[in-house]
Amino acid sequence: MTAPSTYGPSTQARNLQWLLTDLVEEVPGVNSVAVVSSDGLLLLSSDPATGGAADPQTKAGPKGPRGASADLATIVSGLGSLTTGAADLMESGSVKQTMVAMEHGSVFVMSISDGSLLGVHATPDCDMSVVAYHMALFVGRAGHVLTPEVRSELRQSMENTP
Repeated sequence: MTAPSTYGPSTQARNLQWLLTDLVEEVPGVNSVAVVSSDGLLLLSSDPATGGAADPQTKAGPKGPRGASADLATIVSGLGSLTTGAADLMESGSVKQTMVAMEHGSVFVMSISDGSLLGVHATPDCDMSVVAYHMALFVGRAGHVLTPEVRSELRQSMENTP
């Protein structure tokens, strides 16, 4: 079991924050990113207003508006529920990825092994295959780290953020 340290987040939580920062900073066109638990709670966000993942060394943060990750978390949770219901009705198995292309942007939702969801809001000119590839990398790296203890720690840190 990994308990949060009195000196800050656990190693696993810091690794997840680093992975999220890397996704935001390294993938062109990504505006905001949110990791949502299976019950719809925001666990990790690229928004500095919600304890986001700005790189402390470069002070670089997300490119989206303040609060965008909280809105994205709501959208991701809703899309996840809707597509899971659709897959059940169509007897098509589990949903791996959902993508919504809009006139002024795109939203991507990808399942993480524990039922959590990764959501990305990107610009309309993003390379969708690059975004999807980097999301798959995040999911592959984060899936085994997102234990119940780490989810609880991340939830608490989001609740304690001013």
